[in-house]
Amino acid sequence: MKPVVYADGEWLSSDAKLTGPMNHAFWKASAVFDGGRSLGGLAPDLDLHCARAVASARAIRLKPPLTGPEIHEICVEAIARFPPDAELYVRPMFYAAEGSVVPDPNSTRFTLAAYEAALPRQGFSACLSSKRRPARDMAPTDAKAICLYPNSYLAIMEAQDRGFDNAVVLDCNGNVAEFTNANLWIGKDGVAMTPAINGTFLNGITRQRVIALLRADGIEVIEKAITFAEVLAADEVFNTGNFAKLTPVTRLEDRELQRGPVYQRARELYFEYAKDFRVL
Repeated sequence: MKPVVYADGEWLSSDAKLTGPMNHAFWKASAVFDGGRSLGGLAPDLDLHCARAVASARAIRLKPPLTGPEIHEICVEAIARFPPDAELYVRPMFYAAEGSVVPDPNSTRFTLAAYEAALPRQGFSACLSSKRRPARDMAPTDAKAICLYPNSYLAIMEAQDRGFDNAVVLDCNGNVAEFTNANLWIGKDGVAMTPAINGTFLNGITRQRVIALLRADGIEVIEKAITFAEVLAADEVFNTGNFAKLTPVTRLEDRELQRGPVYQRARELYFEYAKDFRVL
């Protein structure tokens, strides 16, 4: 089924053209996005993703014309346009239409795209990237801002050139920040560990949820500075993020890894939690 697109109060064809070379967002990247998931009508924490889209827009000094709950309603309508069992990615976005050196906040527009995207169910390989996450005084790291993503895709392409699927990215201090597109976790002796939030990467919504679920289940979760050496020495490595939810690392550099008990329990807990978020 073709993607569905919403803009300016109406549903458009999937090939609708919304920007051009005179738009500030097209020229200067004054745009943000967020991503929700619908998995057979289950959309866990969709309201939080909608709220974060608004917060991201404000973080780059845009003036979002919609609230989180209003975006949520549009997302649910988009989901309803697909078959009930569809696995979807739902992507709300804000962008500036006008401006020169700086965007005109009053020109902020909203659009949303929803499209079929199967939930990844396989593990992935990863290596260390030469790219690093910028510090909070170097980029709008508190927003899901489009300007941050060339760094991510360059890191992925670098990893692919080496025969890996993804990469571990360090922060500006040399500690592990995250994977290129999701938060990083390790398991060691039954303890779950994930890098402490330090302003160089987003405190993911799925990350926060998994922390809460694991702690409620009696599993110790430690948020701290993590070195790449600790990742290499871990019993298990996995990620959390909206697109794939939880995915295990099966190869890290030259080391083969298995799906570990922390990952497997976290996945069980998360998808049990997701059952409470049926929107259709």
